[in-house]
Amino acid sequence: SFADFWAPPQRCAKVSALASAAWVPCDLRARRQLRQHSPPLKTAQDRGLHAPRRRLTSGGATHTREGRAAAALRVATIVRGTDSPRRGGRDATMASSDEPSAPKSKIEEADAELGSSWTGMGVNTASIPTAPKAAADAFEQAFERLYGKMSFEEKLRLVWLASTLFFIIGGYWLLRSLKDPVIATICGVEYIPLAKMLSVVVVLVLVFVYNKLIDLFPKHQLFYIVGGFYATLFTIIAAALAAPATSTTSIYNTDASPYRLLGWISYCSIESFGSIGVSLFWAFTNSTYNLEGAKKAYGLMVACAQLGSIAGPTLVSVGTVSYGVPTMYFCGALCMVFMVISIWGYNMRFGDSTASGEAQETTKKAKAGMTEGLVLFWKYHYVKGIFALSCLFMVEVTILDYSMKVLAKEKFDREHPGDPTAATQAFATFMGVFGQAANGLSFCFSLLGTSMVIRRLGLNRTLLLFPTLCLGAICFVYLNPTLDSVFLAMLLLKGFSYCLNNPCKEILYQPTSSSVKFKAKSWIDVFGARGSKALGSVVTNAFSDSAADLLTYGSFVAMGVSSFLIYIAWWQGQQFDALIEGGVKVGEEPEPLPDADGDGGDDTSCAVDDAGDDAKPAEKISV
Repeated sequence: SFADFWAPPQRCAKVSALASAAWVPCDLRARRQLRQHSPPLKTAQDRGLHAPRRRLTSGGATHTREGRAAAALRVATIVRGTDSPRRGGRDATMASSDEPSAPKSKIEEADAELGSSWTGMGVNTASIPTAPKAAADAFEQAFERLYGKMSFEEKLRLVWLASTLFFIIGGYWLLRSLKDPVIATICGVEYIPLAKMLSVVVVLVLVFVYNKLIDLFPKHQLFYIVGGFYATLFTIIAAALAAPATSTTSIYNTDASPYRLLGWISYCSIESFGSIGVSLFWAFTNSTYNLEGAKKAYGLMVACAQLGSIAGPTLVSVGTVSYGVPTMYFCGALCMVFMVISIWGYNMRFGDSTASGEAQETTKKAKAGMTEGLVLFWKYHYVKGIFALSCLFMVEVTILDYSMKVLAKEKFDREHPGDPTAATQAFATFMGVFGQAANGLSFCFSLLGTSMVIRRLGLNRTLLLFPTLCLGAICFVYLNPTLDSVFLAMLLLKGFSYCLNNPCKEILYQPTSSSVKFKAKSWIDVFGARGSKALGSVVTNAFSDSAADLLTYGSFVAMGVSSFLIYIAWWQGQQFDALIEGGVKVGEEPEPLPDADGDGGDDTSCAVDDAGDDAKPAEKISV
């Protein structure tokens, strides 16, 4: 071996350490491996470096300590490919023997490189990191701490789905900013409440159609159908709005009339897309991710959604004056096109991950049709619990939101007496600051804290966190009934509902069937929030005459709702754990077992029941 040939280790510690790290036993395999990773040698002196069994005389240059050090360094540089034998070889070895001081510095340099990666020898070492590599390593460590360890495929999947959600939310908020101005200009501002009621009926019809399409097409093709329909519809509306001022469809025709149908069509189409498009995305995503993947990825998805909710209105505020309302409307139609392209590219890259689950459910039961979502909601308490956590907090939000607006209106009227224009501008500025603060808080927390909180605390504790925060905020408002207190409470409820409650309630769909994810979820998302807002409006209308009574009695109602949600969150967490541990999916009917008495058919087998009398029936998990 190399140690047998060279001097004892105690005589030259550094050379021995370098030799043991840079050499292998000199059998035929090691020498062949060394030749494969070394440049071609031409000089006899260089070839001598590859033949350590040839002993030199005592007068040879390589027999001295300095000569041995130079030879070892030469072997190391040849193996690593950092030096060419054509440049070194004889001259380098002879120079090291003639100049005793030079090899000493080389030995120290080689000792510092003991941890370097030598690919030719296969030694596991740690090279000195460069500045870009150190920055990349630091970013990777921070990323894993916030979101958990992800493979390249998981990151690519996350980026693709997050971009799809960005186009959905960005397009919706862009069009939502145009919804009220368009109908107010074409039909009249007094018809907005009637348009809101009409939109409920239109969305109800479209949800029935959407549930039917779920039975007819694969899940990824629903994006093509929904996105293509709304992209075409919004393009037609944009072209109609851009007509000359003499046309009844033109946005430049200021003669408002309720008989101009384009205003109603525009309002209802935007409302329906906001309900169906977002529900479709999360249903598809819940069918794609498992539990651990959802905990890692949903926070970043919500952050991208918040970016879209900020980018859409910003584009409207900047581009409407320069390019006009029809152009901005067409930008909303382009967002639908980009959504379709994004999901098409995702399907081409990753395939339809929901196809296997659909095939299994199709063989297990017959389809129940367009009302299956309502049937599943009524049948399973677990689905009702998801509805409660998804929507009932909107009762509190509606009460506090109306209270904040009443207090703000009174404050700015006092600050600007006799000047309603200045009071209105101050009120609008206040609401703009609130929107920026809520979206900013939601974006920052979803980007930096959502995934980490869910993974560290677990889903059970995180479910309890949001209703507990709501209860604390309501108690704070009850004790300090001021505008600043209501503003802070609304900021917490709005911000954390987006970045904390939304990801948790989407994760709750993990132990459910595809029918629950798509059909029952569509009914919950579309009508659950609207029903909760209507229930909150009942409270605000009852105490709208007095802001003090509204804050007092409205706080009592909100406290009761928060306390109920805390219990629901605890119960839902227990049910979630039981379903995950048992491998049960809510909404999947178990396959019928053969009848023990033989009534289900003629038993022609001769098998003997080994279970005996001690066999226990399978445990049933209550959902």
